[in-house]
Amino acid sequence: MVTMLSGFGLSKFFHLSPDQVAFSIYNRLNKSDTNFEKIEHNGAYINFFLDRKREASTLISDIINNDSYGKNNAGNKKTIIVELSSPNIAKPMSMGHLRSTMIGESLSRIANENGYKTIKINHLGDWGTQFGLMIEAYKLWGNKDIIEQNPVDELVKLYVRINKEAETNPELSEAGRSWFKKLEDGDPEARELWKWFKNVSLREFNKVYQRLGVTFDSMNGESFYQDKMSVIIDLLKNKGILTESRGAQIVDLPSLLPAYNLPVSIILRSDGATQYATRDLATAFYRQTTYHFDKCLYVVGAEQKEYFKQIKAILKLAGFNWSDDMEHIYFGLITFNGKKMSTRKGNVVKLEQVLDSAHKLAKNQIAEKNPNLSNSDKVAEQVGTGAVIFNDLMNDRTLSIDFDLDQIVKFEGDTGPYVQYTHVRAVSILRKSSIKIDINDAIKLLDNDSWAVVSKLSVYPDIVKRAWILREPSIIAKYLLNLAHEFNSYYSKVHILVEDKQLSSRLALVDAVAIVLKKGLELLDVQAPDQM
Repeated sequence: MVTMLSGFGLSKFFHLSPDQVAFSIYNRLNKSDTNFEKIEHNGAYINFFLDRKREASTLISDIINNDSYGKNNAGNKKTIIVELSSPNIAKPMSMGHLRSTMIGESLSRIANENGYKTIKINHLGDWGTQFGLMIEAYKLWGNKDIIEQNPVDELVKLYVRINKEAETNPELSEAGRSWFKKLEDGDPEARELWKWFKNVSLREFNKVYQRLGVTFDSMNGESFYQDKMSVIIDLLKNKGILTESRGAQIVDLPSLLPAYNLPVSIILRSDGATQYATRDLATAFYRQTTYHFDKCLYVVGAEQKEYFKQIKAILKLAGFNWSDDMEHIYFGLITFNGKKMSTRKGNVVKLEQVLDSAHKLAKNQIAEKNPNLSNSDKVAEQVGTGAVIFNDLMNDRTLSIDFDLDQIVKFEGDTGPYVQYTHVRAVSILRKSSIKIDINDAIKLLDNDSWAVVSKLSVYPDIVKRAWILREPSIIAKYLLNLAHEFNSYYSKVHILVEDKQLSSRLALVDAVAIVLKKGLELLDVQAPDQM
């Protein structure tokens, strides 16, 4: 590998020609530096030739011997809160929840790898006017026995029905608002129904989370902050930020912060009921006073950009400068055949059903490639679920995705199964080898094909850093695809298991590739099976 230094950039500073600058630097260098095989001066340039033998041996030994390869301590154990997933109670977990869940989970893992302490919070949507509508719908048309048999689907039917009928019957919407006010005031019947909706929903959610491999440090949803909103409301009043408008309490952002170009934020409705903003302000205040976060990431869709600007602006007006450390990690939509999903309109693709279909597709391919695989069902789950997750995370998070399940579960192309299969190939080579890798022996990899893989392995720690700095899991996913391509190219050109003096070195390279592929997949919450 050649690294080049040019004298052009320094010539004006030293008032010398580029050739003179390069020659002066070259003369001052310690040419015996063991990091380089040789150093050459060539006109306005200095060429540094890395010592391939030394670099490869050092790098691969580090990967094999060091469990923490790729980790760093940049975070110094500072606290990062990640709000992710946050589905609404009494509604199914749809494909619309996949992005928040997986981007948030991956960013948490990447933050940990960069030395931060993360707290993952599933801010459940378990409060608000929609629950008043649900209660009204249940009172009108619900059947408890039927709902108990298939809770979430039956509750969704009620929700879709009342929203549709409310379009021509405004009294239903008013009844929903009335029930929510009762819920806020502690009405026993409203509370009992709300708790039931929540419990049956969580049972369904947890099945999906288990399949995705996602866990949380807190599942405190919006309802948790019901008794904590008065603090923030009083604080806004004392700061003179709240004003009355048609009986409602608002923050008049257009008047208070005209340069921000933000709309009015309603904090309390005219009937005294709270809003999303009320709860989110209380949530932010609670999180800072409880966890003293250094950053609080909100992994929420791009359509909420303006709303989060409002929340941060209100906190800033209240004198909370820590609001600068709240980040909206927004992402694009996930669509099916170009259509957006909506529970209210009954246009939903359930995440569990997608995972089931992915499992089936993966199992069919495994049956063709490896019909004697003993644990094929378990591997199919790892591959199918991994395919769905990887496809989500390989795309820049700010872009929208149109989902095509048949394509993403394929073992070929830029897919999760392709990366997983590359890991399986590396592990299979190691399993077939007749010798053990001698990591104490010098690793001799001087050919261009080996060096291309070594070069790709060497940048992994920088990839981990960059993925966190940009809050972008796709950087990890794209790196893994590139590493897999490079290794498969190497595999097609080099006879790895040939019994010669370099066999141990080649096996060490294969082992290093398997290790880094597995590490990278773990950061995406994708499993790396040993057989497929």
